[in-house]
Amino acid sequence: METTNSVPPIDEESTENRDSMWDLHQTLDQPMEEEAGKLKNMSRQKKFSSLLVLRLAFQSLGVVYGDLGTSPLYVFYNTFPEGIKDPEDVVGALSLIIYSLTLIPLIKYVFLVLRANDNGQGGTLALYSILCRHAKVNTIPNHHPADEQLTTYSRHIFREKSFAAKTKRWLEAAALRKNLLFILVLVGTCMVVGDGILTPAISVLSAVGGIKVDHPKMSGDVVLVVSTIILVGLFSMQHYGTDKVGWLFAPIVLLWFLLIGGIGAYNIWKYDSSVLRAFSPIYIYRYFKRGGWKTLGGIMLSITGTEALFADIAHFPVSAVQIAFTMLVFPCLLLAYTGQAAYIVKNQDHVIDAFYRSIPESIYWPVFIIATGAAIVASQATISAAFSIIKQALALGCFPRVKVVHTSKIILGKIYIPDINWILMLMCIAVTVGFRNQSQIGNAYGTAVVTVMLVTTFLMIPIMLLEWRSHWILVVVFTVLSLIVECTFFSAVLLKVDQGGWVPLVIAVVFFIIMYVWHYGRAKRYQVELHSKVSMAWILGLGPNLGLVRVPGIGLVYTELASGVPHIFSHLITNLPAIHSAVILVCVKYLPVYTVPQEERFHVKRIGPKEFHMFRCVARYGYKDLHKKDDDFEKKLFESLFLFLRFEYMMEGCSDSEEYSSYGQQTVRSGDSQLTHNRNMTISLNVDSTVTSSDEDGGILPAKSSAPRSPNNFFSSAGQTSHQTELDEMEYLKSCRDAGVVHILGNTVVRARRESKFIKKISIDYVYAFLKRVCRENSVIFHVPHESLLNVGQIFYV
Repeated sequence: METTNSVPPIDEESTENRDSMWDLHQTLDQPMEEEAGKLKNMSRQKKFSSLLVLRLAFQSLGVVYGDLGTSPLYVFYNTFPEGIKDPEDVVGALSLIIYSLTLIPLIKYVFLVLRANDNGQGGTLALYSILCRHAKVNTIPNHHPADEQLTTYSRHIFREKSFAAKTKRWLEAAALRKNLLFILVLVGTCMVVGDGILTPAISVLSAVGGIKVDHPKMSGDVVLVVSTIILVGLFSMQHYGTDKVGWLFAPIVLLWFLLIGGIGAYNIWKYDSSVLRAFSPIYIYRYFKRGGWKTLGGIMLSITGTEALFADIAHFPVSAVQIAFTMLVFPCLLLAYTGQAAYIVKNQDHVIDAFYRSIPESIYWPVFIIATGAAIVASQATISAAFSIIKQALALGCFPRVKVVHTSKIILGKIYIPDINWILMLMCIAVTVGFRNQSQIGNAYGTAVVTVMLVTTFLMIPIMLLEWRSHWILVVVFTVLSLIVECTFFSAVLLKVDQGGWVPLVIAVVFFIIMYVWHYGRAKRYQVELHSKVSMAWILGLGPNLGLVRVPGIGLVYTELASGVPHIFSHLITNLPAIHSAVILVCVKYLPVYTVPQEERFHVKRIGPKEFHMFRCVARYGYKDLHKKDDDFEKKLFESLFLFLRFEYMMEGCSDSEEYSSYGQQTVRSGDSQLTHNRNMTISLNVDSTVTSSDEDGGILPAKSSAPRSPNNFFSSAGQTSHQTELDEMEYLKSCRDAGVVHILGNTVVRARRESKFIKKISIDYVYAFLKRVCRENSVIFHVPHESLLNVGQIFYV
């Protein structure tokens, strides 16, 4: 191992030991590199057996395609709510449906947008997470270079003069652009939550409405009551998790697609096969010429569920989703819509309930039961997508803290959020009872869907430039074609705003205010804490005892700052006459990644000289990670701390300051331990945690030893004095832990200054203060025992 000029001369015995360590490095380095490569691609398994892909494609039916598959229940009714004046209108509408399904779900989403997943995660917030890794567009500036060394933190380095580099600099140049991008993401997120309200309402109401076909004299109130009962039951079962009933979903949806495809083929043969001419795009032109533009709001419902397709791909490879759509979903949907059109051409008066009337009488009731089951599956998919996107928003600091229950011990993506569940249920029932018919709910649904699609298109532009590094001409072609189709649909649904289209707008505005004000308040609080943090010179001036009496025990001071000493610490020690014998500043930080591997979870470093016994621990999580209970969290934190001390004392020339930077690249394995080093180093030892230290001289210098070293006595390479000092401090910290651990949480209150604008005062002093009062406390999120909790209050004016 090479050394710098600042290192004293080393005798032959030491050099011999050093060479032995170098051989160990060379021998054991490669396996760790392979393991890191596996981690980087753990959610992107590229090779699957054909049988496994087919099995996953089958399973994806019940999760991904439920919403898209139930659209035939209500598309033609919402397209022609006032009846049909010309049979050619049916052919023109069918042609529009065919090419809408081809351009949006098939070409845009299945073969393009699905590739933009974040390690298997989809949705607007997943796209935003990718952008946050490739460009510094996060509105809360808590980025640290060490985060980029995570194996799941995939990003590209651009050439200085490349178009991608110019795009990156353009996004980072102005705060206004970052805010506009963030607002765009929030709009898409709020509309997806709106889908979780509107999809159950329209799907269940449309499916249950089939009762009236067989019993035409039945009151509409009966349909409404039955739909409400099903909705209440659906939302009440959410706490069991989709694992309990998930095995039923795929067979139900598979049977549903086979039935609607078969019925469609039967209707084409029986009624009017001439509707197949709708595959010619000339009929779209003729349809628009006759004024068909006004009916686009209903036709657009044929592609509803496409955004849920992108949001629900977390547990399936893209190839499986693509096979399921191209081999089954797409052809069955084309047959279903074509068959309905053939029936309507010959029975124009039946357009209101064309789906159920076109079913052969012998299989009517089985199809009705399966349709109701498919509607429930479709509703489950959008509800689960709403839960997932709220969880992502929580991790990115865009939503107040709520309780998140993980319903699967194996798959962390399967979650249940009680508060959101009951809010969605109440709003869904209100929409169902308030409108009472499919037409107005369909207008509302269309507005939400097309808005999310537009947001996805705009987010795909920087994704294609930064993540895919596509040529700008390809980006322009994709953008222009997408906007032509989607803006046409959007212009049509705007006409329906007063006919139910206002519902998703109101829902989106409510959720947008909640999310934006919460994020704005957190950003202001972070900024004021960042600017008021304590300097290291002030800490050093206090001396080893920090100017106070050091009482037995360890104080865990929770802070949002990943660097520096927070103001809460100075506020505490200036108001109390004592502080714990050891102090650990704990920062629980969520990163714009899907997950942080357990072995890289903790990032530990020392603050000040050794005799101060002050440390920092940054616990890093992805937006799908589970924050485990306090006992487990504490255990891994202290294991990380002790491992940090073990390696710190082993190294010569390490710095006492807190300015330890990111990770190195070279790896050594020693028995059950791993050592990563370069100028700075990351260390982990079969404790599922990661700590950092510093090596100022660029290498590890073994001390004198007459016996050859083996992997089992690797830690004994430090000098006897250093080893004794290490043991003394570790024993000291263990005694402090045995004396008691106290969790010190900051209860920071932000207030708007008197000279602030009226909107800012309302946002900070009332809306944000109310949300902070009703959301879950940090002590509950961190599972802190009440008897070990100490709240420190402080007020900041922003």
